Amino acid sequence: MDKIQVTTHSHAEFIDITPELNSLLEKQATKEGICYVYIPHTTAAVTINENADPSVRKDILNELNRMVPWSGRYTHMEGNAAAHIKATLVGSSISVPITGGKLALGTWQGIYFCEFDGPRRREVFVQMIKSE
Repeated sequence: MDKIQVTTHSHAEFIDITPELNSLLEKQATKEGICYVYIPHTTAAVTINENADPSVRKDILNELNRMVPWSGRYTHMEGNAAAHIKATLVGSSISVPITGGKLALGTWQGIYFCEFDGPRRREVFVQMIKSE
């Protein structure tokens, strides 16, 4: 298993980790298989979405903040319940097929680390599973 280090700079942000995943894939020379990405944090997540227009990421964050505001009637003592809820809604893992030595992403897709309680230094676990 590999790890990617991610340093976040904002309270909430989406960071494109597609280039780092492509580098790992190239190093391992996996031609066919699955790329499994897992976030080992309870206030962060991972998602696949559009990477052509940055306003999409902004819109997603705005809507998550509207649905789950930072200050609410939460009972979690640490004061970051909203981050836990957002991470649960988005999810902690994704799987992407690998075909022809490339991630089988759509034309406009990218893979994003989602920070909901930053800024922090985070890890992303990556497993390339060969099917050859």
